[in-house]
Amino acid sequence: MSDILKRTHMCGQLRSENIGNTVVLNGWVQRKRNLGGLIFVDLRDKTGLVQIVFDKDISAEALYQSDRIKSEYVIGIQGIVKERESKNSELPTGDIEVFVDKLVIYSEADTPPIYIKDHDDVSENLRLKYRYLDLRKPTMQENLKFRYKITQITRRFFDEEGFTDVETPMLIKPTPEGARDYLVPSRVNPGNFYALPQSPQMYKQLLMLSGIDKYYQITKCFRDEDLRADRQPEFTQIDLEMSFVDVDDVIEVNERYLKRLFKEVKGIDIDLPLTRLPYSEAMERYGSDKPDIRFGFELRFLNDILSGCKFKVFRNVIEEKGDVRGINVKGYSEQISRKTIDKYQEYVKTYGASGLAWIRVNNSEIQSPIAKFFTEEEMSAILKRFDAEPGDLILIIADKPSVALNALGHLRNEVADQLGIVDENEYKLLWVTDFPLLEYDEEEERFSAVHHAFTAPRDEDISLIQTKPERVRAKAYDIVLNGVEIGGGSIRIHDNRLQKKMFDAIGLSEEEADRKFGFFLEAFKFGAPPHGGLAYGLDRLVMLLNKNENIREVIAFPKTQNAMCLMSGAPGIAEKKQLQELKIKFKEEKESYKEKK
Repeated sequence: MSDILKRTHMCGQLRSENIGNTVVLNGWVQRKRNLGGLIFVDLRDKTGLVQIVFDKDISAEALYQSDRIKSEYVIGIQGIVKERESKNSELPTGDIEVFVDKLVIYSEADTPPIYIKDHDDVSENLRLKYRYLDLRKPTMQENLKFRYKITQITRRFFDEEGFTDVETPMLIKPTPEGARDYLVPSRVNPGNFYALPQSPQMYKQLLMLSGIDKYYQITKCFRDEDLRADRQPEFTQIDLEMSFVDVDDVIEVNERYLKRLFKEVKGIDIDLPLTRLPYSEAMERYGSDKPDIRFGFELRFLNDILSGCKFKVFRNVIEEKGDVRGINVKGYSEQISRKTIDKYQEYVKTYGASGLAWIRVNNSEIQSPIAKFFTEEEMSAILKRFDAEPGDLILIIADKPSVALNALGHLRNEVADQLGIVDENEYKLLWVTDFPLLEYDEEEERFSAVHHAFTAPRDEDISLIQTKPERVRAKAYDIVLNGVEIGGGSIRIHDNRLQKKMFDAIGLSEEEADRKFGFFLEAFKFGAPPHGGLAYGLDRLVMLLNKNENIREVIAFPKTQNAMCLMSGAPGIAEKKQLQELKIKFKEEKESYKEKK
């Protein structure tokens, strides 16, 4: 192969001020047009396209060589920049073109199985199989640049704030708490396994005990759980921890980080401080611990109004300690047909609700199949509770409290989405705070930690841990963007006596705690500062700020929803010899699991 032509410019950088310059460019052939004595080629690199021209009057040899090149050939050229006769206003380099006097073909290319252009309508599976080709597309290039910009801003901010970037291990001890671990067998310790970290949680706390004071890391985490559009088996966290802090300190530094991030990435000024909603209020008003506050449709409670009503469904639910709640789709009654309401009824059933009642408020009358069951006073009180006016539609669910809240929380989002009333260019951030510390596990018949076993309770609730654990609030907080949790954290327990109370509350004996977390708990015997932190999901944050609908669009080499890499074939079947070296026995079968699938 000929020597590489050392480029002087990137393809997308050339402008009118470069006219008359001799330049060297390297890149991929986007397309080629042969007009006989002239051959036009669009040359592409990560900065964009430029038109290059092969002309026999400039170089007959280069023109002859150019007859060989096809789409996706990798070439280098030398030539002179000239003003373009037929300008292209849609292309940044559209005022100029490069007349080639030297051509080097670095490598040839087969016809690609996917088009190297945006919006090609090819299936996602094919895109993922040929991801290295998919990444050549301008949009994918921009996605990765956008992600890089966010990590740059993140590092600069936390460096300036005095945080130290510390790497934590990728091979750790398996823990039974939380999501399912990815396990890695140890060859030198047969029968023993490492786990890939679900987060650096224990290690970042140990760094606080080590006197690091303020730590951050942009790190990979792993969870073997069912996937969806915004979740991957391996994902990236912006992880941080601080010493001698409480909730307000952690929130304050992260609000300043978010303010800078939105300003530099989106050009948006965020007003600080951000809204804070206690978990209980978020659930009461929005039916969600990650509410989208870009629109209304807040939930209203009706038990006090309807406890003695003649509508048996509502009355029975209230008597069985259930809830009757609803939302007012204010001003949109005429845009929602009875057929659409029927679809909403089926929608809420997917969240466990038994049905959906409705009341339509018109100028002269109330329309509802259940209106006849209410007295004038009851109906008047319902309308007042929802601030109802003509043109409103009230949607009501009666069920177990958790079901009613969850179903209505999803319904308000669904209705807003169907009506198209959410401004996609608006960004609403808020903190959800004071989560429950403990929740009762019906299967295990015991309480378990909502966040993790090292989350600190609010000081005023410590006395309730042993008597009324369900009422204990945690010093935990989530940051929510447009109805999506982008980060969360807590203040940690730093006192051994309080930690023991927590373990007692979740039924974890001293022996079991030592077996699971012994090395970690031992460290706290030697002096632990009050500390707390937060972790952002970087992939999800990039997806939202870049307005992508799928998290795979902002990850270079993602997995499918079956946790497979279609490009490399991972996960693969290990060779028998490899398993023997790991002292792993396996059962011979006529068909492999992969073949069965």
